[in-house]
Amino acid sequence: MAARKTEEQPQATVRTQEYAAGTGWQVGQVAPEDAFRALDAAGTGAPVGPVVSAHPGGYARQIVTKGALVTEDVRRELDAAEAESTEG
Repeated sequence: MAARKTEEQPQATVRTQEYAAGTGWQVGQVAPEDAFRALDAAGTGAPVGPVVSAHPGGYARQIVTKGALVTEDVRRELDAAEAESTEG
């Protein structure tokens, strides 16, 4: 009798599921709206006031745009604005 040759079958590959991180202000989520912060009028570029969803007029910095990924830097800037608003 001839020996039977068995071919090895490749193991099944299971793809990991990719889920959207959701909408929110946490790192890895999608920003639900634009976020701006006013800059002082003296020209030093220091952020002042709260984070708002529409350009506050004058000098301002856009922190994140609606639909963009919230990064650690974005979250850090949002936290700093919140901390400043609770201090004073």
